[in-house]
Amino acid sequence: MTLLEIALAAIAAVLALRLAYHSLHVRALRRWLREPKLEQLPQGRGVWETLLAALHRHLRSRETDAGDLDRALARFRAAARALPDGVVILDPENHIEWLNPTAAGHFGIDPRRDVGRAVVNLIRHPDFVAYLRSSDFAEPVLLRAGFKDAVLSVRVIEFGEDRRLLSSRDVTAEERLDTMRRDFVANVSHELKTPVTVLSGFVETLGDDSFDLTSTQRKRFLGMMADQAKRMQRLVEDLLTLSSLESDVSPADEQPMDMRAFVERLGEEARALSAGRHTVEVTIGEDCRLLGSAKELYSALSNLVSNAVRYTPAGGTVKLAWRLDGGRGMFSVADTGIGIEARHIPRLTERFYRVDSGRSRESGGTGLGLAIVKHALTRHQAVLDVTSELGRGSSFSAVFPEARILAAGENQAAA
Repeated sequence: MTLLEIALAAIAAVLALRLAYHSLHVRALRRWLREPKLEQLPQGRGVWETLLAALHRHLRSRETDAGDLDRALARFRAAARALPDGVVILDPENHIEWLNPTAAGHFGIDPRRDVGRAVVNLIRHPDFVAYLRSSDFAEPVLLRAGFKDAVLSVRVIEFGEDRRLLSSRDVTAEERLDTMRRDFVANVSHELKTPVTVLSGFVETLGDDSFDLTSTQRKRFLGMMADQAKRMQRLVEDLLTLSSLESDVSPADEQPMDMRAFVERLGEEARALSAGRHTVEVTIGEDCRLLGSAKELYSALSNLVSNAVRYTPAGGTVKLAWRLDGGRGMFSVADTGIGIEARHIPRLTERFYRVDSGRSRESGGTGLGLAIVKHALTRHQAVLDVTSELGRGSSFSAVFPEARILAAGENQAAA
């Protein structure tokens, strides 16, 4: 064998070894690629060690980035789940990709079953369907029916290139408050309109010299004007009282009240208002004192007494009572009057709510009395309990918590 052949054979052997070396690493890399796991990345020598080390660093960086992304996504989802508003993420075809529990509750969607379904197949409210198809999402749409008596404010927000986020918020309380504000303004305007109209008419009549009024007519007109002025004055006073009760959290002038003297005073007021037309009975159980504002409670409880007298026909009975029941204090006014239908009872403490508007105005009521009672009792952590039967009478009870009841000789500091 010549020297050239020996050299070629040596070169071939070296190349074969190098080929085998690379083949082994390639086969190891192929096996790893079938189930790529960072911790099982094959080891290498020489140039393969450098290459596999670079690959390891790259995969480790990718794994770190993916972990950061997963953690960020988890934080986003946790935050979205905690939101008081509903969140639904939609794909380009308006299919549900993800939603939080609040949205599931708002729309009655099952997150496990309904992901991937078209949102309009699940939220079929006509206003929502029209809103989604309009692609004009500058303002939210209000959905008022079909969501467990809730009113939902729904808005679509576009993000990314082809994604949409559906946001929902329960605005039932805001809608109810807004309705109450509108009704309040309308009711005040209505209550003032009649006396103002009457006063204006009489003023115009009295100021017109063409009317030849006798002294009797003039006196009658002035009397009617005085009645209407008093009616407006009562309304304004009740509005101011109600505003004061609503503006403060608790009474500022709380003192121990002698309930025997307090209830007897209310009894005398009932007799004076009745003018002998009714039988007025006063029953006082235990001698004790109540921690509270005498001014506020007198305003509230005298409303109950005057209502009982006004709505009880002549010859009827009005009973006032104070007693302790399981440690709680209970002041009650029961009458044998006209009674109230059960359907009206839940709304009695609403401002200007009247069971019979004509009868209430004839009796001189402003429609704010029981609203004042409710707010005054609430400030004393007390509740109003009403029972009534049409044609057989009513019973209104103010129930005070045990913490406000003091023994007869107990002082305020001990309370």
